[in-house]
Amino acid sequence: MSEKLRVAILGATGMVGQRFIDILGDHPWFETAVVAASPRSAGKTYEEAVEGRWKMDRPIPDAVKKLQLKNVEEVEEVAKDVDFVLSAVAMSKDEIKDIEERYARTETPVVSNNSAHRWTPDVPMIIPEINPEHAEVIDFQRKRLGTSRGFIAVKPNCSIQSYTPALTAWKKFGPKEMVATTYQAISGAGKNFDEWPEMVGNVIPFISGEEEKSEKEPLRIWGHIENGEIVPAQAPVITCQCIRIPVLYGHTAACFVRFEQKATKEELVELLNSYSGKPQELQLPSAPKQFIRYMEEDNRPQVALDVNYEGGMGVSIGRLREDTVYDWKFVGLSHNTLRGAAGGAVECAELLHALHYIERK
Repeated sequence: MSEKLRVAILGATGMVGQRFIDILGDHPWFETAVVAASPRSAGKTYEEAVEGRWKMDRPIPDAVKKLQLKNVEEVEEVAKDVDFVLSAVAMSKDEIKDIEERYARTETPVVSNNSAHRWTPDVPMIIPEINPEHAEVIDFQRKRLGTSRGFIAVKPNCSIQSYTPALTAWKKFGPKEMVATTYQAISGAGKNFDEWPEMVGNVIPFISGEEEKSEKEPLRIWGHIENGEIVPAQAPVITCQCIRIPVLYGHTAACFVRFEQKATKEELVELLNSYSGKPQELQLPSAPKQFIRYMEEDNRPQVALDVNYEGGMGVSIGRLREDTVYDWKFVGLSHNTLRGAAGGAVECAELLHALHYIERK
């Protein structure tokens, strides 16, 4: 019998669900045991359900092809044979809140890629390298839910991964204001160019709900636990514009920052390259050896060359230079479906397993 933890993928046929399945195909700790999707897909084999719309570069893992899809709404049935679930369901926010809590109440931990619970006060929203201590709020959440094992944890918005790590590395200098424009890949909308041909050669200067997430979610990441809830940080003040551009993978951010204290370029670059967190200390399977790298070339980072840095789990920063209005400006790049979505959620699950929040049933 496998020693790996058994995982159910909720929303298994969508892009993030497919990415979960791809990552877990050769994961040393976890294995896909159950796939679940909408009632209309239930009963089909996974291979049948995604025929003609499998979007990953690698083929469907053999162990998953013949798994029969379960109805994601049959919570007890899906949860009974797994140790935890990874959630990427496509529903309304209220429906997602409800169904993820229902899974948690079956004593099944939920690690979610969805945004529905990102502002639930006792649900940790974790970038494992930045705020692993927020996992401690799970004890308070369990009391609210009446569970001993079940809980919900979430990962943040994909676009903030391209600049939040840099600002975290520079914390000692007190970032107080930032202006950012993110240039976001079409896979962030769950699509490729075959499905969205109007994006070829096009730029769309609007992504619904994205700017508020990009401005507010970093503050929750940098917050603290007080009276059993996450209290967001007050600074830095962030204003953001989010633009959809014709690339498949990779979110780029152009950022301008003002600090409380003076810093040299050499100091800022050293803090980026030397930054390390709990995943590196614990040597989690998905953790990049070097979380953030600084690139000296004038024309880097580039999506085509750099999006897969550290298997898509690292963050690339470049073009750091003094600014005439703000103190410094830079460009960041992260992989939106790996570091920013499924990969980040899997790394979060690894962290929670290492900290004994997720264990075998």
